[in-house]
Amino acid sequence: MTARIRIAVEDDAPCVAAIYAPYVLNSVISFESVPPDAAEFRARIAACLPDYPWLIAEVEGQVAGYAYAGPHSARAAYDWSANISVYLAPDHQRCGIGRRLYDMLVTLLRHQGYHSLFAGITLPNPASVAIHTALGMKDVGIYKEVGFKFGAWHDVMWMGMAISPATAPPAQPTPFAALQNLAQIVPGLGAGPDR
Repeated sequence: MTARIRIAVEDDAPCVAAIYAPYVLNSVISFESVPPDAAEFRARIAACLPDYPWLIAEVEGQVAGYAYAGPHSARAAYDWSANISVYLAPDHQRCGIGRRLYDMLVTLLRHQGYHSLFAGITLPNPASVAIHTALGMKDVGIYKEVGFKFGAWHDVMWMGMAISPATAPPAQPTPFAALQNLAQIVPGLGAGPDR
């Protein structure tokens, strides 16, 4: 199964919403209680792309998954840290698409000038721990009983890694929209839908 990885566009919102909804409705992987609709995802994609990458994986012209980054915290000292997430449609899990999305996402974030990446994982979730470990992340701590969903308290493991040298003072990260020559930074990265 060959996936084409490309930059998201706002018109991907209905497909992204459809992939994400089961994570909200049927699991504690997401702590949201109501699945965001296409309009909400359109707004999220639009808000993300000026500063951070949002990538889409397509298989035979259909959206199979996505990965994106966002701020770790609003405080200025966190400007060089980002959180990352990946979500896949059920029939496209465990076939390497998530790892390809993450590899390209990390390459872009490194090129932008980010230093550390983090991911929060509701436990237990061995598949998510495995992909983040394979990416190079380490366990940096567990928030015990931090979320309540489906009548129970849930722990969240935070994993993290540095993706660039610790320089001081660091230059401010480059906004994603300002990056030039994306195809040279990440060979094979597409610019729009293959429809």
